[in-house]
Amino acid sequence: MYVANSDRYEKMIYNRVGKSGLKLPAISLGLWHNFGGVDVYENSRQMVRAAFDLGITHFDLANNYGPPPGSAEENFGQILKQDFQPYRDEMIISSKAGYYMWAGPYGDGGSKKYLVASLEQSLKRMNLDYVDIFYSHRPDEETPIEETVEALDLMVRQGKALYIGISNYSAEQTLEMTKLFKELRTPFIIHQPSYSIFNRWIEDGLKDVLVDQGLGAIAFSPLAQGLLTDRYLNGIPNDSRANRSTSPFLQKENVNATIQKVQKLNELAKQRGQSLAEMAVSWILRDGIVTSVLIGASKVIQIEANVRALDNLSFNQKELIEIENIVKNDS
Repeated sequence: MYVANSDRYEKMIYNRVGKSGLKLPAISLGLWHNFGGVDVYENSRQMVRAAFDLGITHFDLANNYGPPPGSAEENFGQILKQDFQPYRDEMIISSKAGYYMWAGPYGDGGSKKYLVASLEQSLKRMNLDYVDIFYSHRPDEETPIEETVEALDLMVRQGKALYIGISNYSAEQTLEMTKLFKELRTPFIIHQPSYSIFNRWIEDGLKDVLVDQGLGAIAFSPLAQGLLTDRYLNGIPNDSRANRSTSPFLQKENVNATIQKVQKLNELAKQRGQSLAEMAVSWILRDGIVTSVLIGASKVIQIEANVRALDNLSFNQKELIEIENIVKNDS
């Protein structure tokens, strides 16, 4: 029987989510990849246990995570049943809906019909009464934003979600939703954007909105789909994601275009006494605006390595300038 590490809260950093009362660990575990029905269940189980033992209390899912879609929630529900029933109140569990999930006109988007049905299905798959955070996974141009907001508010009032978040929304859309949520007094507290040393879109207004509105942020793809690791320092390995022509997230062209920058960033990380991945995670948390970094993993050792980033979160001005110069250099 699993018994959690008694020292799990000693080294983890917990940050307040905006101006809410909730705190998240500085490192959260995402179940986007490697937790589905095609993956080895016992490896998934060991990763969740190892994460919790390291003080990672937040586990992030979505209705369509797998493959097949829904299987990550099913597997996580089984892990909860086997190992975490005594610890449910120490865990933050989130899910999302917004992308395609099932056939027909009601299995995609931001309509009230889809969001309500999807959360109900997610709760059944995980055998939960509620999730701690429920997200609108993406904006839907075909659905009035008021409808999406009212659907999310309903989920809180029904007791199926404690807090509300959004993901992949622009600065303007986030501000509009914030105003609507405030009118309804909905506990809207967090935005989940992609963000990394190479991916800066949230710096074009969104970070300012988050600060001004008292919202938290949790960054996904912090390692740029593996670019900001030692995986591609010497080219593209045969078994890598970039070498798979079917991968929509990381292509050979991405690696070839950035390899010199990655090598220079790696040298800077060495000077800081960190791996490149550790420095990439630390960089996201550097200014206190991002509440948590959402990591992915395929093995326990990767989770342990990412948590080590918390040992050195400080950057001096010279290091920050050097990172900017490396990233902006087109040569």
